[in-house]
Amino acid sequence: MSTEEKIHFEDKIKEAKELLEKLSNPEITLENSVKLYKDGLKQLDDAQKLLDEAKLVFTQLNK
Repeated sequence: MSTEEKIHFEDKIKEAKELLEKLSNPEITLENSVKLYKDGLKQLDDAQKLLDEAKLVFTQLNK
């Protein structure tokens, strides 16, 4: 995993955490909470894809 991908992965996790904090706000509207939830799932999905790619590269290098 290159440094650029690592930073990208960490950024995705950080963004997901920030969205979770926003969802914890008791004054959030239902519309905004659904949007934040979907955005958070996308960030986590993107982070998982980066992990899967890194795992594939690592596996190929160790063959």
